Amino acid sequence: MSDKTTKIQSRLAQLGIVIPQAITPVANYVTTVQSGQHVFISGQLPFDEKGKLFAVGKVNTEVDATKAKKAAELCAINILGHAQATLGTLNTFKRIVKITAFVATTPSFTDISQIANGASDFFLQILGEAGRHARSAIGVTALPMDATVEVEAILEIQKEDNS
Repeated sequence: MSDKTTKIQSRLAQLGIVIPQAITPVANYVTTVQSGQHVFISGQLPFDEKGKLFAVGKVNTEVDATKAKKAAELCAINILGHAQATLGTLNTFKRIVKITAFVATTPSFTDISQIANGASDFFLQILGEAGRHARSAIGVTALPMDATVEVEAILEIQKEDNS
């Protein structure tokens, strides 16, 4: 086990977080595509450890900002689950390049970036500097399954050593 994987697993264990099994897509797409040194992870919904959506509905009406931020964190945890499933390990993980967070909200709620911080803060906490990333945070009227948040990611992995 690499030093990096040990550090990631140690941080997750300290917080009591278990990386979940990758969830099967709910429509006609694949959840991950690897191209060269990048892994593109499709939008992840805030499924909890029991496979149920943690937050449903719009921020500012059915869901408060605190719960929505936690939902973004769950999306990030699910992103790591798909990274691990695709790569077989987090040993080759180099960094998060970019995330896009979609937040279902009313037109009057404009603190979308604060909700997206749930994912961003999680990646920094677990991955350190490798979790620092570019980001877009977008407010939308609806998401699949009436989820409150959806987050997608682009990861960079280490080049394989063919020596």
